[in-house]
Amino acid sequence: MADDTEFEPAMGRMRNQRARTYLGRAIAAANLAGGRIGKTSPRQRCLGARIGRGAGVGRVLAQRGARASFRSRRVIVKASIVRLAGKGAARASAHLSYLLRDGTTRAGDPGSLYGRDSDLVDGAAFRGRGATDRYQFRFVVSAEDGAEYEDLKPLTRRLMARVQEDLGVKLDWVAVDHFDTGHPHTHVVVRGKDQLGGDVVIASEYLTTGIRERASELIDLDLGPRSARDVQAGLRAEVQQERLTSLDRSLARDMDADRTVCLAYGSPFDRALRAGRLAKLGTLGLAEPIGDARWRLAADFDATLREIGERGDIIRTMQRAFASRGLARAPVDQVIYDPKAAQARQLVGRVVERGLADEHAARHYLIIDGLDGRTHFVGIGRGADLEHLCEGAVVKIEPLRAETRDADRIIVAVAAANGNRYDVEAHLRHDPSATAAFAGSHLRHLEAMRRLSGSATREPSGQWIIATDHLARAEAHAARVLRDRPISVEILSVRPLAHLIDADAATWLDRDLIGAQPLMARNAGFGAEMRDAQDRRRQWLIAQDLAVEDNAGTRYAAGMLGILQRRELLRVAGRLSEETGLSFVETRPGARIDGVFRQRIEAISCRFALIENSREFTLVPWQPPLERQLGKPVLGIMRSDSVSWSIGRGRGGPTIS
Repeated sequence: MADDTEFEPAMGRMRNQRARTYLGRAIAAANLAGGRIGKTSPRQRCLGARIGRGAGVGRVLAQRGARASFRSRRVIVKASIVRLAGKGAARASAHLSYLLRDGTTRAGDPGSLYGRDSDLVDGAAFRGRGATDRYQFRFVVSAEDGAEYEDLKPLTRRLMARVQEDLGVKLDWVAVDHFDTGHPHTHVVVRGKDQLGGDVVIASEYLTTGIRERASELIDLDLGPRSARDVQAGLRAEVQQERLTSLDRSLARDMDADRTVCLAYGSPFDRALRAGRLAKLGTLGLAEPIGDARWRLAADFDATLREIGERGDIIRTMQRAFASRGLARAPVDQVIYDPKAAQARQLVGRVVERGLADEHAARHYLIIDGLDGRTHFVGIGRGADLEHLCEGAVVKIEPLRAETRDADRIIVAVAAANGNRYDVEAHLRHDPSATAAFAGSHLRHLEAMRRLSGSATREPSGQWIIATDHLARAEAHAARVLRDRPISVEILSVRPLAHLIDADAATWLDRDLIGAQPLMARNAGFGAEMRDAQDRRRQWLIAQDLAVEDNAGTRYAAGMLGILQRRELLRVAGRLSEETGLSFVETRPGARIDGVFRQRIEAISCRFALIENSREFTLVPWQPPLERQLGKPVLGIMRSDSVSWSIGRGRGGPTIS
């Protein structure tokens, strides 16, 4: 070229890889971060797992973890994404409160939240910052050698700093350390928004593998890799354990198509471990020798071992609960309540303990001292409706089944006769014997189905369009609900049994005394206590002239329960009148109830709803749907023992009967 202003173009072949344009560099960077852009083979197509921050780093860490030495420190990280829409926000708040419960520190004190810069974080402020978030992330980090740390806070902060570097975003997080189990662990809650208010999207590969590998490498730096002696000691300890172990996973990987494994291979140490483990599995009925140093494993032996391990954890939880309260129950009387079993039946008993069976999935349990004299471990799912259930309360538990509700069948029948449309008028035309209140109660159910399954659509006119597969969607929804709530829990008494003997109110003991089918109680444990309490309660009723005892037995006064209920109603109303300065008005059947729902009152006979109107108030039976109307105007008609509510005063508004 003569000078800098002249040039001679050099034409090259199309798609010359040596010509790195800006677009080429952008594509290369995108490919490095996650998926592939451009022409790709079917095995290289962009998958959902590669979407989000940290996809490339997560893949690298996963490959490194697959090649990691068996001497690396082992860490379990459970990650979940929790949506905050609807009831999610309330459940997230309850989850945070539960993490701060008593007994989680080494000293047995309540836990405390900490963050990146402070050892004491205000949980209410954290919830306030995330009030408009769509979701949040939850992590449970449990290191096998977590007990070696005097304080887990520095480790958690270093881990979250590495996570922020990998994701390239500043996270808003809080954490709490728990030392109430055999393995100290940390719960971390991360907001779904970054510092600029944008949604944080984390690749699933990083969630499932990347965080675990980062935690493992940090612990390796602190404590060093496990020594060969530590590894061997850990493997020897697994030989006699009644749970699924790493030895069992190794056996499952090496077994043949006919489920046999051979002990003729490997080092002498490995052969000795496997021989000992197979002998233990033989005593459990999960393996049998077939000669020539070969063993045949039972079908699904790993699943059986997992169930045995879970059962062992449950039994130990029950033993700790009773030991801490100075109680004793024979091992034969410690059982696990299985609502799926065909013989599962009603269970009545006293709540000994409530806790989390799975903190990551927020699965709760109850330990029930039953009338049958046995102790039952009852998994109650998420337990969202039992926040106020306290120790000593008496409950009745029954199994639930995933069945289609009659309301769905009625809605489908009415819609089929009206062009796949449903409203109250169509219901009354289809079934003239139905009342408007009964037909209106189906609208609330449709509103729930619209939110949860999308099987119904509401038009501006108020009519509902019912999907042709409404019943199938209703069945699927019922199955999902059953996973979160496998049983029904009816609270018979919020007060302990000893408080009911001389209570001037209608108690569950009274209802059982006059019932046509009294509860069967074994003369042991809580059953014996209940029998003694009923005998003493019977004497109290005689002293109150509510019962008479003669040679024919005990005869109870007519309307005894009503008399006791009214006594308590007037007593509670008098106390509330003094506290609020309002006059109490007693309602009669057929009376109109119009006012503001102020609070729920826990009484012995039942729960009351306090309805305030101007300078007076009334007490009526409380119903669960009223909880969402706290502080709002309500309208209803008093029936004999309940209220038919109209929630929303517009025409066709949903009702509660």
